[in-house]
Amino acid sequence: MRILEAESYEKMSAIAAGIIGGQVLLKPDCVLGLATGSSPIGTYEELVKSCKAGVLDFSQVRTVNLDEYCGLFPESPQSYRWFMDHHLFDHVNIRKENTFLPNGTAPDIGAEAKRYEKLIDSLGGIDLQLLGIGHNGHIGFNEPTDSFPRYVHQVDLTESTIRANSRLFDRIEDVPKKAITMGIGTIMKAARILLIAGEDKKDIIQRAMYGEITPAVPASVLQLHRDVTVITCKK
Repeated sequence: MRILEAESYEKMSAIAAGIIGGQVLLKPDCVLGLATGSSPIGTYEELVKSCKAGVLDFSQVRTVNLDEYCGLFPESPQSYRWFMDHHLFDHVNIRKENTFLPNGTAPDIGAEAKRYEKLIDSLGGIDLQLLGIGHNGHIGFNEPTDSFPRYVHQVDLTESTIRANSRLFDRIEDVPKKAITMGIGTIMKAARILLIAGEDKKDIIQRAMYGEITPAVPASVLQLHRDVTVITCKK
């Protein structure tokens, strides 16, 4: 595991984008696992700049996102499909048919979870998975619990996660209470993992990377992965 500390959010984003860009250059048809939230926005901005400058070519890249809210349609400004389109996909030369997210409006979420797990496997697995981390240690929407979920699954969101995500909604009551997410096992199958975290995540990074490996801190399982890079920032 490599842990880097950048001087600022902007430098953290540039370093992360450089790692992702290196993966694209190394393997133009790579499978990128992507994340949403405030942490990766700067990283996506840097990737867009590199694409527009002709440095990166996303035409063969395939992407799979970690998660999606249950009950939100893709065109909803709060959906993760909208987020990815708005911050990355609409601004680079990626083929939309090669960008995948779980379907949070599927009539049978259990069946959708199995379909998405098989989809990831059919792509040959994830070459590089980008992660953020919640204040409670969640990665994807894998909340603290008594076991590490192995596969893509539906999850009940904790109150702390709902409160953290309420900034994107008009009212906290509008935040979905359920999501569909890659399991810990799905994430751990990625060849490489890149986790980025702001200054406000310092305490949970310390617990997750140096503390006990426990499903009570889901990100702690990353200590067992063979190729993890963690980038934090001072401000």
